[in-house]
Amino acid sequence: MKTDFLSLADLSPQSLTALLDRAATVKAAWKSGRRDAPLAHKSLALVFQKPSLRTRASFDVGMVQLGGHALYLSPDEIKLGHRESVPDAARVLSRYVDGIMARVFAHSDVTTLAKWASVPVINGLSDYNHPCQGLTDLLTIREKLGHLDQVQLTYLGDGNNVLHSLMFGAALSGMRLVASTPEGYDADPQVVQIADQLARQTGAEIALERNPRKAVRECDVLYTDTWTSMGQEQEAAHRRTVFPLYQINDALLTQAKPGAGVMHCLPAHRGEEITDAVADGPQSWLFDQAENRLHAQKAILLALLED
Repeated sequence: MKTDFLSLADLSPQSLTALLDRAATVKAAWKSGRRDAPLAHKSLALVFQKPSLRTRASFDVGMVQLGGHALYLSPDEIKLGHRESVPDAARVLSRYVDGIMARVFAHSDVTTLAKWASVPVINGLSDYNHPCQGLTDLLTIREKLGHLDQVQLTYLGDGNNVLHSLMFGAALSGMRLVASTPEGYDADPQVVQIADQLARQTGAEIALERNPRKAVRECDVLYTDTWTSMGQEQEAAHRRTVFPLYQINDALLTQAKPGAGVMHCLPAHRGEEITDAVADGPQSWLFDQAENRLHAQKAILLALLED
């Protein structure tokens, strides 16, 4: 029976830890010079409705490093759901490749792909969540701090798909996550409810705090994302008037624990959700975090595709 990777909420605390352990092992092996090829002769279709730097590069390079091959299918080639129906695309690709990674607008497209595909499907991003990024973020925090349980992570900004995955990941790993969003831009209430249920397994805590200065007190890690996601461009001007208090800057950083790490899934709109001084400063984890997309996703690929 095939397994898909659509949401961190589908995992148990134990399976999440196993993925993180595998990612750390794979990264260490690559850094040490080992060049195994566990996915030799395996192929992965990369289906994109949205453009991307990190998702495309990390999955493509990840498959190469594991001995396999990635096939990039641009938004204009398939026009998923328009030129070709999602079920048809899933069934056709299943005849050619060993797995499908899809970066989509609507989460229903990736779940439909998973329903109709006979090969594993990986959610490379949807409007609901971003599980590959969430796994990467947990890997980065664990690398930097040595553990995840009882770490306080404060997220500042829009209650979007990245926050949703952080909530699921924090709940499964025993963290304390404080979400600080402007009124009207909160996380999906259903996501908060699911995260709260998952947190009961681990002693984690999901908290909401409107005031960003209060939210970052005693936090170990500050996290932000763009204020305007792809597909929301018509809202950009208004959002720039709503979110300035949630910008991670030097003044806000002083309210956190000394040496607290700063994270951003990128691309960053510098001068909006984060300043240059912080993004390029000594507490920035942004580019270690970006590198870890490669290794976290290799762990996912191995879990789904390795014989």
